[in-house]
Amino acid sequence: MSLTAPPLLREDLELLRNVRLSLRARLGEVEITLAELLSLEAGATLALDRQLNEPVELYLNEALVARGEIVAVDDRFGVRITEIGSVS
Repeated sequence: MSLTAPPLLREDLELLRNVRLSLRARLGEVEITLAELLSLEAGATLALDRQLNEPVELYLNEALVARGEIVAVDDRFGVRITEIGSVS
């Protein structure tokens, strides 16, 4: 991706800047039975369907819009965007 990529919103879209959206980072998922879920205890580990080096997917209102990698931001997790726009 180019470092000079255009912003997601053009300046003439000022009217839309305060619209609230849901941006969700998907690290992976796992399917388990209800019995397995109920038997989980503190400290339990669930293996997700992703490899450690695979990108995190970013969804905007349920639509895949970007991919990135997990980073530390102070004492929180963050996502560094590595791919944006037409991701497949």
